[in-house]
Amino acid sequence: MSGQPSQSGELKRGLKNRHIQLIALGGAIGTGLFLGSAGVLKSAGPSMILGYAICGFIAFMIMRQLGEMIVEEPVAGSFSHFAHKYWGGFAGFLSGWNCWILYILVGMSELTAVGKYIHYWAPDIPTWASAAAFFVLINAINLANVKVFGEAEFWFAIIKVVAIVGMIALGSYLLVSGHGGPQASVSNLWSHGGFFPNGVSGLVMAMAIIMFSFGGLEMLGFTAAEADKPKTVIPKAINQVIYRILIFYIGALVILLSLTPWDSLLETLNASGDSYSGSPFVQVFSMLGSNTAAHILNFVVLTAALSVYNSGTYCNSRMLLGMAEQGDAPKGLAKIDKRGVPVRSILASAAVTLVAVLLNYLIPQHALELLMSLVVATLVINWAMISYSHFKFRQHMNKTKQTPLFKALWYPYGNYICLAFVAFILGVMLLIPGIQISVYAIPVWVVFMWVCYVVKNKRSVQPVVAATAK
Repeated sequence: MSGQPSQSGELKRGLKNRHIQLIALGGAIGTGLFLGSAGVLKSAGPSMILGYAICGFIAFMIMRQLGEMIVEEPVAGSFSHFAHKYWGGFAGFLSGWNCWILYILVGMSELTAVGKYIHYWAPDIPTWASAAAFFVLINAINLANVKVFGEAEFWFAIIKVVAIVGMIALGSYLLVSGHGGPQASVSNLWSHGGFFPNGVSGLVMAMAIIMFSFGGLEMLGFTAAEADKPKTVIPKAINQVIYRILIFYIGALVILLSLTPWDSLLETLNASGDSYSGSPFVQVFSMLGSNTAAHILNFVVLTAALSVYNSGTYCNSRMLLGMAEQGDAPKGLAKIDKRGVPVRSILASAAVTLVAVLLNYLIPQHALELLMSLVVATLVINWAMISYSHFKFRQHMNKTKQTPLFKALWYPYGNYICLAFVAFILGVMLLIPGIQISVYAIPVWVVFMWVCYVVKNKRSVQPVVAATAK
C-alpha cells in the first residue's frame, strides 16, 4: 500500500455560517408542515398548534444534547460515532444504520410529496414520474462538490423563509383588513367545536404524525465535519431552531387556521378521497380566491420538499462515510474523490431511495402515509439513541472532570423527559391501526441489525485469526 498513491481525498470544510444556518432550517421545514399537517388537522383540529409546540420543544432539547457532543467532537457520521464511543459497538452500529434508513425514508417521503405538488399544476403527470425526475436532479447536485450542495440548500431554504414570512404577512393583512372574507377570523381557532374539537385524545393521536415534521432537525449533526469553525457556528444554529419553530410552525398554523374554519378546510382536502392530496396552505388561499398566492405557495412547498430531500441525500452519504471509516459499513464506501465528494456513498443511498419511485407507481394514494409511519418508527429510535448517548457522554465528561463548551438543557432530567416522550409516542402509535405495523417492525429491525452486527464481527475476526496462524 505504501507504494501506491492514495485514491481518496478528504472532506472539505466548505460550509460557511450561512450554509449551516439554512441547512438547519431546511431540515425543519418540509413535508411534515406543508403536507403532513393535513392528517394532523383531521385528528386534532386547531389544537394541532399546541401539538407542534410540544414536539418542537422536545426536538429542541434533543438538538441541544446532540449539539453538546458535536461541538466537542465535530466528526462525520456524528450519531454513530458518539453511540459507538460512549455506549458500545452495537449501539454505534444500530445508530448509524438506523439513521441512514431514516433519511432514506425521509427522502422517499419528500419525493412522494413532490409528485402531489406537481399534481396541482399537472394532474395528468403520475407521481412516480415527478419523483423520478427530481430524484435525478437532487443526486446530481450532491455529486458536485460540497459548496454546490451548500449553495443549493441555501437558496432552497431562502425561498421557504421568504415565502412563509410573506404568507404570514399576507394572512395577517387579510385578517386585519377584512379582505379575507366574513369567514376569516381568529375566533376560528375555538368557535367550530372548540380548540379541542375531538377532545384531548384527538391531539394525542396526532402526536406521532406531528413528530414526523421534526425528523430533519438532526441533519445539523452531519455538517460538523465540513463546517467552517464548527465550535461557534453549530451552537448558534441550534439555538435559533426554537425561534424558527415558533415563527414558522406556530405562526403559520395560527394564520392558516384563522383564515378559514378548520372543518371547511378539511372537507376540501378530503374531496379527492385522499387527505394528503394537497397542501392545506395552498388550499386555504385557493378557497379564498387568491389563485396567484396559491400557485406561489405550491411552488414554495415544492422547493421545501426538494430542500429536505437535498439535505437528506447529503446526510446519508456522510453517515455511510462515517460508518465505513469506523468499520460498520463496507470499506469501499469510505472513498472520497479529489473534490471532497463521497461519490460511492451518495450512489449507494440513491440506489435504495429509488424504491420511492416504485412505491408511487404501485400504491400512489397510500405511499405517503406508509412512508411517514416508517419515518416516525426510525425517528423514535434515533431520538432515543441520541438522548441516551448524550447521557453516557456526559457521564464520561463528569468522570474526567471536563466541562462541555455548549451544554444541553437540564441534564440529566432533560434526557429523562426526552426518553419518556419517545416511549409515549410509541404508545400512541400502537393505538393507531394504520401505524401499528411500524411499531411492531421496530424489534424486528433491531434483531436484524444485531444479526448483521454479529456477522460483521465474525468476518472481521477471521482475517486476524488467519494472519495470526501464519
